[in-house]
Amino acid sequence: MTSAAYSDPAMNQRTPFPLRRALATAFLMAACVSHPAAQTAPAPADAPQTPSAQSSGTAARAGVDTPIVEARDALRRRDGARLAALRSSTAAARHPLAMWVDYWELGNRLGEAQQPELDAFYTRWKGTYVEDRLRNDWLLELGKRRDWANFARDMPLFRMNDDREVTCYHLLTQHLAGQDVREAARAAWFAQRDADDGCQLLGSTLYQAQVLKAQDVWREAELSVDANRPRAARAAAALIHPASGQLVADLWAQPLQVLKRLEGEEAMITRAEVATLALMRAAATDTDAAEQQLSVTWERRLAPAQASLAWASVGRHAAMRQAPGAAEHFARAVRLAGRAPLTWSDETLAWAVRAALRHAPVGGDRWALIERAIGSMSEAEQRDSAWLYWRARAMQARARPGPEGESERTAARDMLEGLSQQMNFYGKLATEDLGRRVTLPPAAAPLTDAERQAALGNPGLVRGLRLIAAGLRSEGVREWNWTLRGMADRELLAAAQKACEREVWDRCINTSDRTRGEVDMAQRFPTPFRADVVARAREIDLDPAYVYGLIRQESRFIMDTRSHAGASGLMQLMPATARWTAKRAGIADFRLDQINDRDINLRLGTTYLKLVLDDFGGSQALAAAAYNAGPSRPRRWREGALMEPAAWAESIPFHETRDYVKKVLSNAVYYGAVLGTPAPSLKARLGGRIGPREATAPVPNREIP
Repeated sequence: MTSAAYSDPAMNQRTPFPLRRALATAFLMAACVSHPAAQTAPAPADAPQTPSAQSSGTAARAGVDTPIVEARDALRRRDGARLAALRSSTAAARHPLAMWVDYWELGNRLGEAQQPELDAFYTRWKGTYVEDRLRNDWLLELGKRRDWANFARDMPLFRMNDDREVTCYHLLTQHLAGQDVREAARAAWFAQRDADDGCQLLGSTLYQAQVLKAQDVWREAELSVDANRPRAARAAAALIHPASGQLVADLWAQPLQVLKRLEGEEAMITRAEVATLALMRAAATDTDAAEQQLSVTWERRLAPAQASLAWASVGRHAAMRQAPGAAEHFARAVRLAGRAPLTWSDETLAWAVRAALRHAPVGGDRWALIERAIGSMSEAEQRDSAWLYWRARAMQARARPGPEGESERTAARDMLEGLSQQMNFYGKLATEDLGRRVTLPPAAAPLTDAERQAALGNPGLVRGLRLIAAGLRSEGVREWNWTLRGMADRELLAAAQKACEREVWDRCINTSDRTRGEVDMAQRFPTPFRADVVARAREIDLDPAYVYGLIRQESRFIMDTRSHAGASGLMQLMPATARWTAKRAGIADFRLDQINDRDINLRLGTTYLKLVLDDFGGSQALAAAAYNAGPSRPRRWREGALMEPAAWAESIPFHETRDYVKKVLSNAVYYGAVLGTPAPSLKARLGGRIGPREATAPVPNREIP
C-alpha cells in the first residue's frame, strides 16, 4: 500500500525563502513535496551511460560537489559562518553551482540585508533561477519593511511572478499610487494563504479606504472558513468589528456554542453573517448537528443566499462522507438560491457534482444539479476536463427529445469532440463516448543533431541534472523547470531526451508532457526495466500495461524515492506493507533496507497489486484505489447504489486517490499501445458498474494491509 501519488517537486519553487529554509530538512530528506526524488541520480554527461558508468559518474560528481551539499547542510543548521566560508571558496574555485551557495548565504541573513547587496547579487547571477527566486524573497522582505520605493523598483523585474503575497503587496503599491485595483485586489485577497501579511494589509487598507466594501469582507471570511483558513477568517471579520473577529475565532473550535450565543443577539448587526460562518464550520466538524441547526432554527433567520451557502456546506461535507442525503442538501441549497448566482466556492460546487453523480436528489434531476453547479464555477474551473465531460453528459441527458433538442445534443457532442483531443482520463472517455478508439498521436519527427546539442549545452539543464546527481533534487528540479520556461515543443523534446538518456525519468516525463503540437510517447510513457517488469507481471497474471501505469504514477521510475509518509522504491511500498507482502511472496529473511532494491520492490509491489486486484474481483479501478489508500477504504466507497465506474472514480472522497485512480488507468491505456499488447479501452479497464460486493463473491481478505 502506498501513501501518495507522484507530485512534481517544482511546487517547492513557490515557497517563500523563510518557509523554504524552515522546511529545508523535510524537503531535502524527503526530496519533494509528495514524492521526493532519489538521493542519488545519474550524473549529467554528453552521452547515455550504462548503469555501472552511471554509478561511478555519480560518485565522482558527488565528490566534486561536496561543498554544495555541505552548504545546503549549513543552511539547514543556520550556520552563517560556515555558509560564508563556503560561499567564498566555491566562488574562488568558480564552481558551476556556486550561485546556489551565494543564494543560500544571502538568503540566510536576508532580514539584515540592504538593497545594494541584492543589486550586486542580481548582477552576478543575471538571468538565472536564483536571481529571480531571491528577488521573490527580497520583495517579501521589502513588503514587510513597508519599503515601497524599492519594492516598486524591483517588482517589474520579477519574471516568475508566482507569489500571491507579493502580488498583494504589488496591488497595494498600485493603490497607493492612485490606480483602481478593486477587482484585482478582491481576487488576490480571496486567494491568499492563511492571513499572510501582504494580502491582509491589502485587504485592510482598501477596506479602510472604502475601496472594498462590507460584502467583500464577508466574502473573504466565507471563503476562508470554506478553505479552513482560521486566521484569515478572523482577520476579515475583525475589519467589520473586533467583536465579530472574536466570535469567528471562537467558532473555529466551538461553532455550535457560538450559534447558541447568537440566538440571543437579535440586535447584533453582524449576527446573520457570523451565524452563516458558524454553520459552515459546524458542517465541517459535525455535519448532522449543522443540518439540525439549519432545519430547526437558522434557515428561516438567514437571508436566502446565506441559508443557501450554509446548506451547500452541509452538502459538501456530507458528500465527502458519501452520505446518501448529500445531493438533497445541495438541491435544497439551489432552491433557496432561486435564480440568483450560486455564491459557493469552486470546491463546494465540485462536491455538488460528485454528490449528484453518486446519489440523485430525492424527486429531483441529478443532471440539472450537475449542470447548474458546473455552470456556476469560475471560468478557469469550468475548463477542467472533468467538468467539461460531466457538463456534456448533463447536456445530453437533459436535451429535449426529437428535433427540438438537436441543437443541445450538437453542443454536447462538440464539447466532447474538443475534450477528446486531450491526453487524459476524460479525454479518453470522451473519445470512446463518441464511438472511437483511443489512438496514439502522430510520432514527433526525430531530433536533429543541432537540437540535441542545444539541450546538451544548455547551462540551466546542466545545472539541474548536476544538482539532482548531488542529491539536491528539490533544487535541481526548480533549476530545470525554470530553464524550460518559454521553450517551444522541439526544445522541450530535446530537453526531455537529455533527461531520458540520463535516466532521470521524472524530468524526462514531466518535460515531455509540456509539449502540445508534437508528442513523443516514448518520452511520456517510458518503459525502464521492461524485460523485468513484463516478465514479472506475466508470471503472476497481471497486465504489464496496468503495472507500468501504476509505477509511472507512483514513482516516475525513481527507484530510491521516498514519500512524505515513508513509502519507498519503484512501487512505493510502506514498510509494514512490505514486511507483510514479503511473507506472502515467500521472501525469506526480508530486511527493510532491501525495500529500494529494484527487483525486490518490483516483486513485492506486483504481489501486493495482484492480491488487491483479486480481492476486488479484477476491478482495476478498485484495486488502484486500494493500492493508494488501502483496501478498507474502497470497500466502504463501493457501498450504496450501483454506479458507472467513471462516476464512482470522480466521487472518491480523497483528492489524491481520486486523481491517482484516473491517472493510473489512463496511463495503462497508453502503455498497452506502447508495449504493443492488445490494449483494452479505458471503459474496458474501468469495467462494469461498481457497487456493493455481490453475495456470491468470495469473502474479502481483511488481512491485506
